[in-house]
Parts: sequence; C-alpha cells; structure tokens
Amino acid sequence: MTAYDFDAPVERHGTDSLKFDQQPPSGAAEDVLSMWVADMDFKAPEEVLRAIEVRARHGVFGYTQPSDGYYQSVASWMRSRHGWEIDPRHILITPGVVFALAVAVRAYTEPGDAVLLQPPVYYPFSGVVRDNGRVPAEAPLAYAGADGGYTIDFEAFERVAAESGAKLFLFCSPHNPVGRVWREDELARIADICMRYGITIVSDEIHADFVRPGFKHVPLASLSPEIADNTVTLSSASKTFNIAGLQVAHAVISDERRRRAFNKALWVSGYSLPNTLGLVATQAAYDHGAPWIDALNAYLEENWALLERFVRTRIPELKLVKAQGTYLAWLDCTALGMDNAQLERFILKDARLWLDQGHIFGASGSGFVRINIATQHSTVERALLQLEQAVRMLRA
Repeated sequence: MTAYDFDAPVERHGTDSLKFDQQPPSGAAEDVLSMWVADMDFKAPEEVLRAIEVRARHGVFGYTQPSDGYYQSVASWMRSRHGWEIDPRHILITPGVVFALAVAVRAYTEPGDAVLLQPPVYYPFSGVVRDNGRVPAEAPLAYAGADGGYTIDFEAFERVAAESGAKLFLFCSPHNPVGRVWREDELARIADICMRYGITIVSDEIHADFVRPGFKHVPLASLSPEIADNTVTLSSASKTFNIAGLQVAHAVISDERRRRAFNKALWVSGYSLPNTLGLVATQAAYDHGAPWIDALNAYLEENWALLERFVRTRIPELKLVKAQGTYLAWLDCTALGMDNAQLERFILKDARLWLDQGHIFGASGSGFVRINIATQHSTVERALLQLEQAVRMLRA
C-alpha cells in the first residue's frame, strides 16, 4: 500500500451527493451502481482537510476576498505542472467552470450569434449556448474507431468557422468525453483558424491534471502571446482534488479588453465574492497537493489497465476508445445495435449501471456511454462484471 490508501471505501450515501443521493433515472435497477457525474470517490488530500478544519475553527465566515498569496499559488501550480507562466493579475475567480462558460457566452457574443462546438463534447457546452439564445455551430470530431480514436477535422472546422460567422469557440482540452489530449501542433492550427476568423477561444482545461503516461497537456494560451490574448482559459482545483462542492474556479485572461468584458458579465450575473472555504481548500491543494495527485494518477492508471484488459478479453462486443487523459472512459457500444432508449434501458436495468449516455454529448455520441473510473478498483471491477453479465444475457 502506498502512503495514500485510495482503495479505502468512502460511504457517500446520505451526504446529499448528486452522484449517490439523487433519484436514479426511471427504469433503473434498485441496486444501480452510480458512475456518471465527474467527481471522485476519494477524500481530498489531508493538507486540504486540515486547512479547512483550521479555518472552520475560527468560527467567522464573513465575506472573503482572495489574498495575493492565493493568486500566486494558482500561478505557481500552472508554472510547475504545465510550464505556463501567467500573470496573477490576469486571474478572475468564478464559482465554477460551467458558470464561467455561460459568462463567456454573454461577454463575447450577442443573442442569435453562432458559437463553435466540437461534438461529442461535455453537454453543458451546448446548454449554455442555447440557454443564452445563441446558436451552436457544430464541427464534429472525426472518429476513426476505438483504436484510432478522435481527431480534429480541420477542413470541416475551418468551413464551419467561415460559414457560421461564429464569434466564439468553446474548446475542451483535455477533451471530455473522448479523452483526447491535444498535441501542440493541433492546438496551434486551431488557434490560427480562430484568429484568422476573429473567433475568441474559451478553453476548458479543468481536466489538465489527469493526463496518462506518454502524453502531455499543453495549455493553449502558453503557445504564444498572440494566442494567449485570443484565449480565455478556464481551470479549477475542483476536478483535480475532488472539491467541486466548494465552488471555486478560475478564468485566466491576458487581454485587457476581454478581461474587462468577462468581469463585467460576471458582475452582471450577480456574482461578486468567492466561497471562503473554497479559497482555503484551493490554495492548500495547489501548495501541497502535488504528491497526492501524482499518486492518484498512478492509481487511476491501474483502473485504466483493468478496464482495457477486461473489455478486450471478456466483452469483445464493446470497444473502449483509447484515452489519453481525464478519468472518463468512452465506451463504444454501437455493435449492440441499440437505439438511444434501448441502450439506456440496457445499461440502467440489465447492467445495473448509472452512466452518462453518449447522445447527451451530441448526436455523434449516440451508441456510446461514459464511465467515471475515479473510484476504487473494487468498484470498477464490480461494474465490469455487471456489464459482462448483461452482455452475456444478450448472447444467450
């Protein structure tokens, strides 16, 4: 056992957990295993818990503003983990990345404007576009099968960029749900197209700290000052350290005009000051959490190995798309020949699993499911055995 016991089960029922205490979808088995929403079944690092306890014992939770040290901690993490030098003055705080996506849509577009998306992609992307009266302009990723994975169809992307008149591109890097960690040449080409067509890029990089061996996350804004000035980078310690409920995220915006526009939209939304304990947890995580996330990534790699081996050898009807990052597995179930409703019923009732259905990420996600493997080895094994049993019944 390592210094971190990630195998230790954590009972999350009865904590008002979205993942475990929300009513499952209609038709789910009574003992359905929840592996859908992207938070983890691990306790936050001890350094984070201690920092929260110390602050809580003070007993006063009045309005709080971030200290200079807080901003330095965020900048130091980006420098040490991703080689990205940022000016702490360029960091704006928001209560979450999805909230920040909506703020960006309102800051940089007008009702009726087109916003570029690359489905299948994290479903709030299309939600914040439509809900704010904008129009999704889709340039789907190209799928070359489970082994080939997903790539950017640059010709199609440029065509949609030109024809749609889009003012904004919501980019997912690393990509949720398909697990791509974009190469530097891909990032540079995307940035070039967007700059030529006057499209501001909002880069959601919340999964940046979950990259598998052999791959490297490159912050889009780190490529050049010109690209940085055309980019709004969204990030948070919430995904990395499992503190999403504390509601703190960041927007890094080097261009003064874009930063002012974002800040104005943030203020108009009614948001002003961050969660007190969220600030404490985030700073403690960035200051002391590097050994913990390194150990966790090694543990998650064992989950990936288990998943890959099991699906390949025991459920050959299904294909696991090769993931380069995130802790979200993208499983190709198209060979089962089911429509969206049939696949959802099969997963919820027969496999007794509550997963995210692929079609919610866009039409090109139909026939896929997303599995959150940021959990104990025993839970991943249980899920795979249930899935194997359900597929075996189909064979009978």
